[in-house]
Order: sequence, then structure tokens, then C-alpha cells
Amino acid sequence: MKKSTPENKMEWLQTMPTLDELCRAYPEVWDIVQREIAGIVAGGGVAELQAYLKRSTLESGMIAKKLQKSRGDKKILETTLLQLVRNRMTHLAIRQHCVSEATGIEKGKVRFNLFNGYIAQKLLFNDGLERKPVSLFLFRLIWSLLPQRRLLMPLVQPEGIYCFYSRQLVDQLVGLIAARNCLEIASGDGTLTRFLTGRGVKITATDDYSWKYAVKYPEFVVKRDAGDALREYAPEVVLCSWPPAGNTFEQQVFRTKSVHLYIVIASRHRFATGNWDEYMLQSAFSFEEEKQLSRMVLPPELDPAVYIFRRKPASL
Repeated sequence: MKKSTPENKMEWLQTMPTLDELCRAYPEVWDIVQREIAGIVAGGGVAELQAYLKRSTLESGMIAKKLQKSRGDKKILETTLLQLVRNRMTHLAIRQHCVSEATGIEKGKVRFNLFNGYIAQKLLFNDGLERKPVSLFLFRLIWSLLPQRRLLMPLVQPEGIYCFYSRQLVDQLVGLIAARNCLEIASGDGTLTRFLTGRGVKITATDDYSWKYAVKYPEFVVKRDAGDALREYAPEVVLCSWPPAGNTFEQQVFRTKSVHLYIVIASRHRFATGNWDEYMLQSAFSFEEEKQLSRMVLPPELDPAVYIFRRKPASL
């Protein structure tokens, strides 16, 4: 690695070095990351690590924006570089830990055997990692019979896949959104928007592209952070799947006057997803978990939950 200037270091970081390479180049940063992760593991477990990872990803997006505004300032560049290195280390280390924790495999490549891989592919994907609306009947019939089912989420989460959507869930969302203008924020690869567009829903997928090192963003996913997207599109309905825990963008949904309905697909564990402080503080919307819809998000081991926020008539 060329380490003579911050610019050279940044160019090297864009090549996506491995965790071992990052540790060799920045051992002092790795010491900090190790202590933080060890503390989380000691106090909780994999779910806490995943929540921490989501927060770290959100922070990476904010750092990238700060970098764009630095205008070549060497001091700012060096500081943001170290923050990006730290977040990249965190992502790689937690991914490695979660996979080994779920599979019992600490070294080598983790993969499904031929039978489990074939069934999971046919059940959940069209081609490669392109998700498809899942038949709830087939899922319930087959899922419990797959001995390697615990491998699924550790294998796909590093690719930005946090859950799967049943056909029945898509049907229900179509009915909830109806003919209203809809915006998906933090949409990742835009899977849910793709499903809903195919059913005639007027919806736009947006994301700030902060997961560009993991997610392959299709052209239809508009590069916008949530605040800009809400102002630009003034949607009546907003949809968000697996918002990062403690994020700062959901508060802007509740402050956008055009929004009448906000649908959140998330975890039942409050530490894992969503800005629960904002959910409880805001007063313009009533909200509740729609348990019937929650059972339509897959797999059930995630303890998924679908929360529906409806604007109160008094705040119209």
C-alpha cells in the first residue's frame, strides 16, 4: 500500500482490502475495534453485534458526506480516513464473527451443501441473489426440513439482505398503499420496490448508497438520502425495511407533512432496528405492530415485525 499521502491511502481503501490487510496497515485502529467488539460480545451476542454493524454503516455514510465537503483539506482527509478504516474493520470483523457464531465454522468458506443450497435457491431467489416473492405455503412446508437453515442469514446479510418477503406480504402492502404515491427510503437493492412496481404501485426506491461496498444498486434505485428524498418526492406513503437502529433519518418521515402512512418492516427487538426514541417521542402518528403482516416476513427466526404508523386526523 502506498502510505505517503492521505490521497494514496484513500485510493488503497477503495480497493476493498481484506481484514488482515487492514489490520497490518492500521494495528492501532484494530486494537480499538477488537476491544469494542469484545465488549459487545461479553454483554450480549450476535443480535447486538448486528445492530452495532447497522449503526456503523450509517456512520460510514455520514463520514463519506463529510469527506465530499472537505475540499482536499489534509487534516479532515486524514481524520475521515481513519474513521472509514475503523468502520470497514468493524464490518468485516462482525461479519466474520456472526458467520462463525451461527455455523460453528471459524475458518474456511461457509456454504450450503448441494441439497440445502438447491432448495434455498429455488425457494427464495430467481437467479443468483435476486430475491423473489416467496410462497408462504411452500416456505412453511419446506423450511423446517432444511437442516442447514441457520446458515442462511449469516451468508446473505453481508450482501445487504436482512429478510425475505412473502407473496402474501406484497399483496397486503399493495392494498395498504393503494393508488397513493409511495417512497421507499434506505431501500438497499430495491427488492421491495421491484416487487411492488410489478404490481402496479407508484413507488420510488431511494438510498444514500452507503452500502456500495456490499450492495449492487440497480439503476432504478435513486441515490438520495432520506431527507432529500422526502422533500423532493413529497410522498403520501413511506416504506422502510430494516432501518438501522438509532438512525437519524426516520425523524424526518414524521416531520414531512405529505406523509399519511409509514410502514416499517423490522425486528421485534428494539435494539436491532429503528429509531425507537423517535417512535415514542413523535405525536403526529399512531402506530402498532400488525402481527398478521409480521408473520409474512421471512424467516421467522429473525423475530420480524411490521409496524404501521398512521397520521392522526388532528395533525393533518
